[in-house]
Amino acid sequence: MWPPSQASKFLILLVLILVVIYCVFMDTLLYMRVQYYSIETFETSTQTTFQESPTTRLRALSYEDVVWIPCSVNPLCHPTVKALMVDHINHYIYGPLCAILDKALRISDRMLFLTPNTISCAHVFIAMIGANLLTCPNLSVRRMGIVLFQIRMFLDDLDGHVARERKHIRGERSEVGSLGYWVDGICDLIGVVAMMLGIFVYFKQYPPRRGYRGTSASALPYYQLKEMNAAENMEKDHASDVGISYKTKVSLKAIIQVIILFSGQMVLSSVAWNRYINVYQEMFENGNGYLAGRLVTFRSVRFFCATLMWRILNPHSYLHVLSLAVFIDKTWSLLKSVRYIGYVLLLLAVFVTEYLISGFEASVKTSVDGR
Repeated sequence: MWPPSQASKFLILLVLILVVIYCVFMDTLLYMRVQYYSIETFETSTQTTFQESPTTRLRALSYEDVVWIPCSVNPLCHPTVKALMVDHINHYIYGPLCAILDKALRISDRMLFLTPNTISCAHVFIAMIGANLLTCPNLSVRRMGIVLFQIRMFLDDLDGHVARERKHIRGERSEVGSLGYWVDGICDLIGVVAMMLGIFVYFKQYPPRRGYRGTSASALPYYQLKEMNAAENMEKDHASDVGISYKTKVSLKAIIQVIILFSGQMVLSSVAWNRYINVYQEMFENGNGYLAGRLVTFRSVRFFCATLMWRILNPHSYLHVLSLAVFIDKTWSLLKSVRYIGYVLLLLAVFVTEYLISGFEASVKTSVDGR
């Protein structure tokens, strides 16, 4: 029989593996759906430009006619630019759950007093409660805080779903500049700030430890708190000069630096992600010309990979990874390990995306067939 701690670790690892497998499987289905079935945004071009192509006749099939999961809860039915760039957890798990909850409670139809902006404001209060729980020394209490933050992210998905349902918009879409866009963004910002403040307060009260192993005792900072390695179980006065693990508190300055560096990554990720959603929506969904070119480019492997990159690096993915780290009590390890490399990956993604955008623009204007 496994100890409870080992069983808990195994269960968390098993759930994580299953979620990753599920997301990869859904990404594969999404790619096949884009390739082989009609897309509403480009239906005009499909009907008028590719009528003689056997491939086009296959692609003219409606996905709703062949799928057995209703499109009201199926995240693959309406592929849009934003749908291709939303993180995996929100798109494949929270999205369908929001649709199911909406159908069950008929929020969009009957609960008209429950506006999207009201839902957005509600998850701010949940974030405040969750942030308070994150400051507690007990891991179980901090895990409850993470559960509340996941509920906050679920409600963040729900407000967008309700807004689209009431406006009869099919598929994910950002209405840049609208009141709902700004309210949702501000509420999201408050929620993220609350989470980071909760983590900061916890580290301020219970600083992480920085260990020294096999270091000369005379070189160690004795004025700081020391903890001997449990396996060695020796008092300082009777310890040998080497071979002991001393763990000292990380300074408040170092904690602030790491928190700021990670927060900066989320800001950079958010700005870039929202910018590219707007750019791609203008390129593929808001234009009136080059219908054939837009369809071919939208279905290209390059575009799918470009959006997949931001599915992984968008701010919601950051929050999910951070939530997992808090849940398994590895928050400091995560923040410290990505404080620099995260910027490298984000800047590389920005440079690659800027380069690809010019190629996509040229492809939209020059593509005239399905090759």
